[in-house]
This record gives sequence, C-alpha cells and structure tokens, in this order.
Amino acid sequence: MWQVGVRSLCRVSARTWQSRLARPGPAPAASRSPGTAPAQGLSSMAPSIRLAPAARSLFDEPLAIAVQGLGPRQQVTLRTSLRDETGELFQASARYQAGDDGQLDLARCPALPGGSFSGLEPMGLLWALQPQKPFWRLVKRDVQSPFLLQLEVFEGHGERPGQLLAQAQHERAFLRDGVRRVPVREGRIRATLFLPPGEGTFPGIIDIHGLGGGLFEPRASLLANHGFATLALAYYQFEDLPQEPKELHLEYFEEAVNYMLQHPQVKGPGVGLLGFSKGGEVSLAMAAFLKNIMAVAALNAPVAATCIPFSYKNKIIPTLALHEHKAKVTDSKFLDYSDVLDDPFQAPGIQSLIPLEKAEAQLLFVVGQDDHVVKSHLVTEVGKILQAHGKGNFQILSCPGTGHCIDPPFFPLYSIGSHPVFHKRAVLGGELWAYSKAQLHAWSQIQAFFKKYLIGN
Repeated sequence: MWQVGVRSLCRVSARTWQSRLARPGPAPAASRSPGTAPAQGLSSMAPSIRLAPAARSLFDEPLAIAVQGLGPRQQVTLRTSLRDETGELFQASARYQAGDDGQLDLARCPALPGGSFSGLEPMGLLWALQPQKPFWRLVKRDVQSPFLLQLEVFEGHGERPGQLLAQAQHERAFLRDGVRRVPVREGRIRATLFLPPGEGTFPGIIDIHGLGGGLFEPRASLLANHGFATLALAYYQFEDLPQEPKELHLEYFEEAVNYMLQHPQVKGPGVGLLGFSKGGEVSLAMAAFLKNIMAVAALNAPVAATCIPFSYKNKIIPTLALHEHKAKVTDSKFLDYSDVLDDPFQAPGIQSLIPLEKAEAQLLFVVGQDDHVVKSHLVTEVGKILQAHGKGNFQILSCPGTGHCIDPPFFPLYSIGSHPVFHKRAVLGGELWAYSKAQLHAWSQIQAFFKKYLIGN
C-alpha cells in the first residue's frame, strides 16, 4: 500500500516548455484559427500570442503559452475564456510582467498576485478556469467536437481590462486523429466504444460514471488517446435502460465484460475497470463477484452499496441507510452531507459492505482527502480487512486538498454544487491549487496502473 501527497509532485521543467514553444506541432487542416494572432486592427509589430501546439491540443495535454512583442518589463493581464455546450462562460486571468526583452513565457515567468492564481504555473490559465455562473460544472457531452479556448492579452493590471493587445483561439479536443468512436447496442449493452488508431489489439477498460445516469464519454475518449480500448458504459436513465432501477444487476455489467473480451481489438485475458463515485462502487462489486477483471481504479468510491442495491444470481447486497437529518450547515450556509451514511464497518451497515476480500483483481483506490460525499478514511479500513485476509492486491493514492469530483486534468474545480444523492447545493470539497496537481498526478498514475496490469510492462 502506498500514499502520495500532492506536494511531492514534480513540476514540468522550463526547458521542456521552451522546447514545446520552439517546435510547435503542425496545425491540423480542420483548425478554425491559428495559435498566434495580434489583436484585430493592430500592426504586424504588435504583441502576439504563441501557443504550442499551435492550433489544437487534447484536453488533458499541456499547452505552452507565451507572448512576444511586448515592451521591456511591460505589465499585462492574460485572460482565458471557454464556453460550454450550454453557452455558460468559464474564465481565468493572471497578471504578468514581461522580461527585459519584451518576452513573456509562462514557463519561466511567475504570475503576480491579484489574478486567479499566482506563482510559476505554466498551465494556470487552464486549471484555474471557473464558471461565471456560480456552482456550474463544466461537462462535455459531445466528445466529437472540441472546446474553443479564447486567449487575450490586456494592458496593465487594473481591476477592469485595459487595452486589448493580442488575442488567439485554440481548440481543446477529446479525440486524437484516428481514434474511432463506435456506438454499442449489443444485447442489453448501451455504451460507446473508443478504439485507438491502428488495427492491432489494445488493453481494454470499461469506464463507469457515477449517479445521474446517462452515457458519459469524456474520460473514456481521453483514455483511448493513450492507447486503451475504452468502453463508456451507461447503466440507467439512457435509451431503454431502466429510469429508476430498484437494483443494479451485476449480470448486465458481466455482459459488458464479455463483450469487451470477445471484441477482436481488445487484448485479453481480462479487462480493467475505471469508476467514479457510484461507478467506482459498481467496479468494486464487479471485482468481488465477476471473473476476468484484472485491474480496478476506483475514484472516490464507496466501499459499500449505496442508494441502489446490487444483485448477482441469488445474492443481494442491500444499501447503507441514509440519514438526511444528519446533514450539517457550514459557516457559508452550504449543506455538508459527510455524516449521513451508516458506518459500513458496524452493524447494521456491515451487511452492505462489498466483499473485496474475494477480488482477485489489482485495486487502485484514488481518494480525495477533502471529499465531503464519501469518507476517504474508509478505504484504509478496507485495506486492513484485505491485509487480514493475506491480500496485498491494493494501492491507495491519497490526494490532499481534493474533493469528491476527480476529473481528468484541466477540468475546473467543482467544490460546491449539486449533491449526487440529495440534489441540493452542498459542499463537495477541494482546493483549487491542490486539486490541479492531484488531477495531473492521478491521471498519470491511473494510466501507469492499467499499463502495468493489463499489458504487463
């Protein structure tokens, strides 16, 4: 078992960022706008923004940002803007001072106090994006279209933007060229399969989202860019699936496992599971009861059945009791539901505990220490049970300053929002800077985990 603190993470070196700027990748033919542009109407000698990659990058990839053509030690404010699919605006801004040569490289120049962040943060203008509509979450429904990122450079450090000096647009995409998106409607399975480029076989992962239903594709599409055949699996409130299921039948998820293993481009002999919240809980239950599960990465997952019970063959795992009256009101007048579930290690809650001692798969628990929905310390208790059974097939990746929502890199922090069970505005947890580091580290560790146990290297 191992734990990793956010403060131990490595920064990307300035030399790496500089090399990206020096050698920008080729812009795809379909790009709508270049990565370098002066403000409209300004001369060719005006300041301009340089990006690498120039016009398009994957959403979970770094983006090198620099401004050239400024005056010596000129003070400027940089702002990024992005609109989601509903038109809601997300923005971040930071204050900088150019070097003596009029160049501003975010890999070398720290942001000054007064903006969305400060310090040497080359990707701060992305990870610090926040909604202008309070408590709004950035969600991607159509992964076949990119988000359009707007970058602007303004004169000075005033409370209101000064003169616009330069602007550029950049596409943040979810599908690498050649990745195939295949809708799956086989038997009862309702899903989307993402296949990496090429005709070979790839390690297979089933991605299962949390409460709320529907088909959630962003995480699966991004994993496919990294060489995994990934099935984004719906399990309720989608097409002809149950709208309000009384039970979750593990036979349905078993059918999805079999579908993957029978696919000619999925490398056997087993599959991996990646689940968030309730989806992580489902993944753990699958590992306990089903065959051919080799590796499970569970993101802030309950270790006992919650909200919807499980059934498999003749066995039912009932849910933990919920006690909404135990919710607390914070100093900020938001609800905190941290203590509303029964303890799964004490009667009567113990009957809801997932029997993970039966799991043969490798288990990676990714836990946010500031999660106000699922108590992170419960994973440690599960670890003690596994060790008591002589099992060493688990790891714990503990993320300080991280709340319930652990998304791939550069998705904005969602620390206060709709509770997944009670649908009231509640504290979900997380701090901006710590969460941004945890996103990067968790995402890389999840990929390394699956490569190790699905490929073997």
